[in-house]
Amino acid sequence: MSAPHTDVEQVEAANTAFYEAMERGDFEALSSLWLTPSDLGVDETYHDPADTGVVSCVHPGWPVLTGRGEVLRSYALIMANTDYIQFFLTDVHVSVTGDTALVTCTENILSGGPAPEGGEELGPLVGQLVVATNVFRRTPEGWKMWSHHASPVLAENDEAESDDTPS
Repeated sequence: MSAPHTDVEQVEAANTAFYEAMERGDFEALSSLWLTPSDLGVDETYHDPADTGVVSCVHPGWPVLTGRGEVLRSYALIMANTDYIQFFLTDVHVSVTGDTALVTCTENILSGGPAPEGGEELGPLVGQLVVATNVFRRTPEGWKMWSHHASPVLAENDEAESDDTPS
């Protein structure tokens, strides 16, 4: 029998499961990884789960999304409009304090859109470099996502070009 997993290992596994669900386009699995109001003791009889604001998400270039319903709709939209996505995570750091965990990482994303008109293959693959912060909360069912915040990283030439632009 193997030794019990440490909190850090469990959080790493939850973080990996989040990205793997995205890659597979598995909305059900992705949904199960996000906190629900009942995970935080919110009585859904008296509060609309979509309005409790228990989770939040910022996709690169998007405004902040608050509430489980709004966050999950955004993932459904992304999955419906992305034929291929793969994440190569680097610089992954996990910190756990009590029932809260913070994961920072760099998402090296490779994605492809719909096939060109009449084609069967993916459209051109596009690479994107994004830094992300994922916050997890411990629940009786394990670690669940509380917040995801992702921001694009400017390429070095983008910075150089902006430095040359007159003010």
